[in-house]
Amino acid sequence: MPLYRDDAIVLRTQKLGEADRIVTFLTRERGKVRAVGRGVRRTSSRFGARLEPFMAVDVQFHTGRTLDTVTQVETVGAYARRICEDYELYTAGTVMLEAADRLVDQEHEPAVQQYWLLAGGLRALAERQHAAGLVLDSYLLRALAVAGWALSSVDCARCGEPGPHTAFNVAQGGAVCPRCRPPGSPSPAPETFALLAALLSGDWDTADAAVTRHRNEASGLVAAYGQYYLERTLRSLRMVERS
Repeated sequence: MPLYRDDAIVLRTQKLGEADRIVTFLTRERGKVRAVGRGVRRTSSRFGARLEPFMAVDVQFHTGRTLDTVTQVETVGAYARRICEDYELYTAGTVMLEAADRLVDQEHEPAVQQYWLLAGGLRALAERQHAAGLVLDSYLLRALAVAGWALSSVDCARCGEPGPHTAFNVAQGGAVCPRCRPPGSPSPAPETFALLAALLSGDWDTADAAVTRHRNEASGLVAAYGQYYLERTLRSLRMVERS
């Protein structure tokens, strides 16, 4: 039988027939995989609970003509319950899953860095390592950078003039110098620029010390930046609560 096995994160599910589900995974070695979970909606299912969004699993697939089939699942990280019990964690995590689904567009194309970013982000949410909003914004910035859209928070994103600079423009790629600044570009606080740099680099001491005003300003810029380069709205962002 044409079987293969991989570590995976469950991104989303949809109903199929009376008892089955189509499950979309982000796998470590094969990128995005869509597979059928037979009978997982029945209460007697042996692994239905393991095929819920946010779960990190070790899964075995049987290769099919159009969709693969899940044949075995073992839990690696039981994040779903801990994330879903808290609204703030749930909404942040939902945006992360949606963004990963959009960023890894083609099926069965390896996306190892995107997999590890998502796995680490969900673990940080479930373990409450940092504020949910900070984890979300850090994940989005890093995932976009891996996809080729790295935000510039210091040097000019257009001409490369060394910063720091005072203006920010989404279409130009982040911080812009006075010469490259398009009309109407906002001027975030210097602390907001510092927070963006910390979230992108993983400087959690700086990120955790940021005050609410700068966190909210950075979140607005990250949301605008992400949706601009994804070329579509992240629908789940509307659910995220900001202080």
